[in-house]
Amino acid sequence: MMEGRMYTPAQIAEHLQVVERTVYRWLDAGVLKGVKLGRIWRISDSALEAFLIAQAASSHSSKEGR
Repeated sequence: MMEGRMYTPAQIAEHLQVVERTVYRWLDAGVLKGVKLGRIWRISDSALEAFLIAQAASSHSSKEGR
């Protein structure tokens, strides 16, 4: 049995205050990990957390280079 909650791209978009298409671009690029069931994407809470940590680290390192 899977642990944790699964989110739709629409839920992720709402939570991060971005358009849904942005979430699909992240999924297609592999930046945000998700599971595709047919045509439907689902993102686990652990994948969302890993994505946010990676984005924060990327943002932090790019600011240090200025």
